[in-house]
Amino acid sequence: MRSGMRSRGHPGRISITLVASYVVDWVVIAGAAGVGAALANITPNMRPFSLINPEISHPFVEHEKITTITLGIVACVAPAAVIFLVSLLLVPGPTVSKSTPKVLIWRRKLWEWHTGWIGLALSLASAFLITQGMKNLFGKPRPDLLSRCQPDIANIEKYRTGGFNATFGGYPVLVNAGICKNPNKDILDDGFRSYPSGHASFASAGLVYFSLYLASKLGIYIPYLSPRSYSADESYLSAFPSRNAAKAPGTVGPSKSLEDLESTGHNDAIIAARNEAAAPPVYLLAIAIIPWFASIYIASTRWSDFRHHGFDILFGYFIGLVTAIFAFRYYHLPLRQGAGWSWGPRSSSRSFWAGIGVGNYAGSGSRVTEGPPAMRHADADAEEGGIDLPERHDTNDVGANGKRQDTI
Repeated sequence: MRSGMRSRGHPGRISITLVASYVVDWVVIAGAAGVGAALANITPNMRPFSLINPEISHPFVEHEKITTITLGIVACVAPAAVIFLVSLLLVPGPTVSKSTPKVLIWRRKLWEWHTGWIGLALSLASAFLITQGMKNLFGKPRPDLLSRCQPDIANIEKYRTGGFNATFGGYPVLVNAGICKNPNKDILDDGFRSYPSGHASFASAGLVYFSLYLASKLGIYIPYLSPRSYSADESYLSAFPSRNAAKAPGTVGPSKSLEDLESTGHNDAIIAARNEAAAPPVYLLAIAIIPWFASIYIASTRWSDFRHHGFDILFGYFIGLVTAIFAFRYYHLPLRQGAGWSWGPRSSSRSFWAGIGVGNYAGSGSRVTEGPPAMRHADADAEEGGIDLPERHDTNDVGANGKRQDTI
């Protein structure tokens, strides 16, 4: 964990301001989930429907293939448990020197655990809030609405609605929800919550995020060529860059020189590029995509259980897919370039606000972002050891011309 989690005035101590900022993050996420839960219990808008519409004439299935409780376990509890185990057992990885203090290792474990959970929570809460709000706003009838409705056929003319007065088969074109006499209000209200599918959105939000998390931690991505040449400064891919700065570049990236490669008569640059990446083991790929496939199965059961129309399922899945990708990238580095790490914490001075002209939330008064790698590694070692450093300028603070501003 970067030194931003420690107070500058008291080296080694946790910054209360920064901790408070992440507590607020959790409160906001919990609040979003709470609003979604409240929306799930209000009476939805009830769109008029036709008594002779075959699309809403399917039977009401009492025993769903995937219940709400099962969905919560599969899409939330299980991923959270595995994230905890991965953070405990696989972090910080093989790049850590044996001389690294245990306290630094445990800080990194706890930080990766925290980002894994808060990303999952953000994805699920966002999808839940959006879905529940849309369900009640649109009030679209489910495929099994007529089975839930128990319409008052004897007084059908009383519930006629719309501007077209003709009838088909003795029934009005459209009737309002007042015709439904089912005494179970929960079942009836739920009959108007077809769009979008909550099971599909929640499953994709939790399980697609989980697949991305596993792919990140297991190093699974399509091989690619780096946009720039390899440099020794790429030791940032390790858990504690400053403690690995003395290692040879080959311990992190490609170490073969062109002279070491077998002569084939082809372009040497292409031969060198060929050795920059390799395909990950397929069994690891299978592990990572299992949650994704599970989310597809859960979404498909909503069709076979007559709970949602096809478009409702697809749109619900899309909502969860978007929140999953967003939440993952919000807290984790890209799959191809992040070496399995999450982003570090915000700086203590920028815990709640960065301000105009500030590049991002990562900088701090003591963090060096310019100068030779040796200087940056030396400062990082001092910070990891809880040593106060002299104030340095942060290149994240720039003026309109892109240059550092030393004076007002």
